[in-house]
Order: sequence, then structure tokens, then C-alpha cells
Amino acid sequence: MVCRGVRGATTVSENSREAILRETRRLLALMIRLNGIEAEDVASAIFTTTIDLNAEYPALAARQLGWMDAALLCGHEMNVPQGLPRCVRILVHWNTTKSAAEIQHVYLGEAKSLRPDKAELPPVDEAELQAWIEQQLHAWNHRQGRSL
Repeated sequence: MVCRGVRGATTVSENSREAILRETRRLLALMIRLNGIEAEDVASAIFTTTIDLNAEYPALAARQLGWMDAALLCGHEMNVPQGLPRCVRILVHWNTTKSAAEIQHVYLGEAKSLRPDKAELPPVDEAELQAWIEQQLHAWNHRQGRSL
């Protein structure tokens, strides 16, 4: 088993807690599902946002999806002129037996322009994906002592 990097990025419609968490959960859920990532195999993950996104830590989305023991870190991406605005990026360090060529990196929304060579994804059942996200959110809220 080796540690591999799994990359992903997406764009967010506005600088709000809800928008940041919604888009980050969707991105991370796709990264998890397309690669078969199990929470216990995640060593760490780095989440960055462009400086125009600061309403919430995007790593909270990983906690909401059940990553309770992984080391998570948030930061801002470099402020490059002409860079893509309202962008969330994720780098997951994952212990796996897969080769680097087998890793499915995920780029959504306007972030597809960052890696057009990785923008094509296999078909995804969006209803099933959303149901899985909701199930994870329900479990997280239960752990937090919150009701939906």
C-alpha cells in the first residue's frame, strides 16, 4: 500500500456557508465514490479556497461526510491575477493499492478549466449520490446532537 494524492476542484456560486459546504460535499463525495476511498485509509486532506471564499472552512464538509479521524487543513490558494474565482480545491492523501494512473481526479463547474484533460467523469447516478450525502449529513448531525 502506498500514499497517493487525489485532486479535486469546484467552483461555488457565492461566498456563503451553505454554498461552500454544499459544493465541497458534492466534490468530495464524487472523489470518494469514484475512487472507492474509505475514511480509515485517508491520511490527511488539504482544502484551499480562493480569497473570495471565507464564509466557512471547507474541511467541515469532510467531517459531515464521516471523516472524523483524518487530519484536515484549510488555507487560501495563491492570489494569482486572472485566477479562477470562487474556487475550492482538495488534495487527499490516500493509502491505497491503486496505481497513480488508476486515480480518478474530479474537476467540477468552472474548475474543469483547470484540468481539461481530467474534466470527463464516468456516469454518476446523481440521485443516489445526493441520497448518500444526505445519509452522511444525517449521521453527522446525530453525532453532533442536532436534529434535521
